[in-house]
Amino acid sequence: QVQLVESGGGSVQAGGSLRLSCAASGYTFNSYCMGWFRQSPGKERERVANIGGDGNTYYAESVKGRFTISKDNAKNDLPLQMNSLKPEDTAIYYCAAGPKYGSSCAWAYWGQGTQVTVSS
Repeated sequence: QVQLVESGGGSVQAGGSLRLSCAASGYTFNSYCMGWFRQSPGKERERVANIGGDGNTYYAESVKGRFTISKDNAKNDLPLQMNSLKPEDTAIYYCAAGPKYGSSCAWAYWGQGTQVTVSS
């Protein structure tokens, strides 16, 4: 079955960096959309960034220029490099995957999440 396991979360001061990883298994890695979402207390889950099998990327406006999503096909990994972190980036970050239908992705599979805390 499909499994997504996040790692790399932690606590950092504002302006710092973290690199999240998502180890994927149970499916052909490059056949699904993959992305990162986040959720903080009292807020809805939001899409942070995603990447398609063709390499096209999407970033939320709030993270453009600071976060970079990529795919490591050799390791079945989905890194998210986060630079210039802000306190408002504090959230649980989730890795997600799913098939693409037309221009949309069906986020059918989710990891357990990893906590990112940014202090001012």
